[in-house]
Amino acid sequence: MQDEPVPVFFLSDSTGISAETMGNALLIQFPDLRFERRLIPFISTEEEARKVVAILDEAMDGPVTPLAFTTAATDEIRKVLLTSRCPIIDFFELHMQRVESILGASGARVAARLHGVGDIQRYNSRMQAIEYAIEHDDGQSLRALDRADVILVAPSRCGKTPTTMYLALQHGLFVANYPLIEDDLETTDLPRPIAHLGERCFGLIATPGRLSEVRQQRRPNSTYASLEQCTKELRRADALYRTHGIPVINSTTRSVEEMSTLILQTLGTRPSKERGRP
Repeated sequence: MQDEPVPVFFLSDSTGISAETMGNALLIQFPDLRFERRLIPFISTEEEARKVVAILDEAMDGPVTPLAFTTAATDEIRKVLLTSRCPIIDFFELHMQRVESILGASGARVAARLHGVGDIQRYNSRMQAIEYAIEHDDGQSLRALDRADVILVAPSRCGKTPTTMYLALQHGLFVANYPLIEDDLETTDLPRPIAHLGERCFGLIATPGRLSEVRQQRRPNSTYASLEQCTKELRRADALYRTHGIPVINSTTRSVEEMSTLILQTLGTRPSKERGRP
C-alpha cells in the first residue's frame, strides 16, 4: 500500500450525492489504496468553477496525482472544470450522449434536481416519511403503525435507526422500528403492538461479538454489553424471527445501503395487498 493517500474530489452543480455514489463505487475496487476525499457541491457559476479549478490544479502539485469525479450538468460549468490539469471523470458527458442517441432527443443539460424539490410530490413524500421515521424510532410511538411500509425489529444496537432513516430519506418509505427488550424475548410471540403486522416486519441481527463491541461504546463493562447477554438476545430474537417467517438481515458486515436494498428487493416480491399503506 502506498504511503500517501490519493486526493479525490467529487464535483457537482447540485448536492454531489450522485458524484460521490458513482465515484466511490469505482474507488472501492482499489482496496490497497488510501483516498483523501473532498466534496465540492453547488458549483453554480463559472466564477465558482474557476475557483474549483484552482484547487484542483494546486492538488496537482502534490506528491500524488489527484482524481476528480463530476456530475455537473450545466455546459458552462463543465467546460470550465475540464480546463483543470487534474484528471476528471465526467460521468454526465460519458453517459448523456449515449442516452440522447437512444432517445433521439436532446437533454436539457441543466443543474440536476434528483435530490432537490423539483418534483414537489416526491419531495413532500420523503419529508413525510422522515417525520414518520423520527416519530416511530425505537418504539417511541405506537400511533399509526398500520401506515408503516416496513417495521424493523431487533435487539438494541443492531442497526435499526440508520436503516430506518435511509429508507425514509432515499426511498420515501414509511418505516417504524421496534426494539426487542428482555420481556419481548421471553417468548417467541411477536410483541403485542406489532403482533398483527408480522408481514411488514424485517428482523435485524448481528454477531454476538460485534453487538457486544457496539454496546461497549454505549455502556462500557455493563451486563447490557456483555458477550453473554448479546448472545442470549440474538439467539432468542432469531427464534422469534423463524417462528413468524420474518426475513432476517445480518447487519454485521452489511452497509445501510445494502440492507435497504435487500429490504426493497423483498418488498418487490410481495403481493401488493401485503404492502403497508393503501
